[in-house]
Amino acid sequence: MANRLLVVVPPGSDAHDTGRGHPERIGRVDAVLAGIADADLGDAVAFSDGRAATHAELVLVHDADYVAGLKSFADAGGGHLDADTVVAPGSFVAATRAAGGGLAAAEALRDGTAETAFVVARPPGHHATRHRGQGFCLFNNVAVTAAALVADGERVLIVDWDVHHGNGTQDIFWDDDRVLYVSTHQHPAYPGTGQVDDLGGPGARGLTVNFPFPPGATGDVARRAINDVVAPVAEKFAPTWVLISAGFDAHRADPLADLAWSAADYGLLATRILELVPGGRTIAFLEGGYDLAALRASTATTVAALAGAAMRAQPGEAPTSGGPGHDVVDRVARVLSDLVS
Repeated sequence: MANRLLVVVPPGSDAHDTGRGHPERIGRVDAVLAGIADADLGDAVAFSDGRAATHAELVLVHDADYVAGLKSFADAGGGHLDADTVVAPGSFVAATRAAGGGLAAAEALRDGTAETAFVVARPPGHHATRHRGQGFCLFNNVAVTAAALVADGERVLIVDWDVHHGNGTQDIFWDDDRVLYVSTHQHPAYPGTGQVDDLGGPGARGLTVNFPFPPGATGDVARRAINDVVAPVAEKFAPTWVLISAGFDAHRADPLADLAWSAADYGLLATRILELVPGGRTIAFLEGGYDLAALRASTATTVAALAGAAMRAQPGEAPTSGGPGHDVVDRVARVLSDLVS
């Protein structure tokens, strides 16, 4: 029987207007919704607007001065936080709704109205640190949900498969032994963080696990990383929730990176990640993904996996293999083995 998947689509994300030609654009939401329709999940999927994150929920993760300053900046008409990160007049409200989408999803999973969830969050979040927005991100959506869960006594596994390393998420939970952060990403690439020997702070050593893959790495390398390295670490950590930073820019068609995944790779990866917490609760959050056709196709396979449904075959989107990166998996395994020996 299929899981009941809740798709949270925060309203008003078009008010986060990044401007003509910006890759993080409102058309991404349309592509994701088309991918969900392509998955043809029937009554296994339900939709929700979610809710906005409160100030108290935001400051579990972000510095209060940053939250206040971002609101003031948007209210004054906005501008650029950096060369790539835009704040429009409507961006603060859109960002609070994006951050609250995961909180609403967690509430639905807790009360049994859904078993898994996908949050179509815009702006994305995993580059946002405690003190600043960057890399298209304003609030760290996945971190806001994780912080609320651990405050309630949960143990959270975050798997970040975006092609860019989630430096903000790593920074926020660097020394928190209630969160296991795992990232597969391209290196070299923005933001340049996420090395194999970045393992967490003294209070959470070994609870940050990074796989910096070279350009051209295929989906089989990421699946091996999860199977051979992450699964044993997760079993020992014993998470009660899994949160996925689901960027789709590792797809070979994406214009901002150089990995070689296909849409099918995402579905297979999501299926495996669901197995890391048997009977646990799983929420995916939209991060990157800037080729709209690839984003649509990859969303379809991912939501099918989250709903426990069969993936529909898509021409040209078979699972990929044969690329470089297996040496990275071996290095991470050695580093973690040395850490516990």
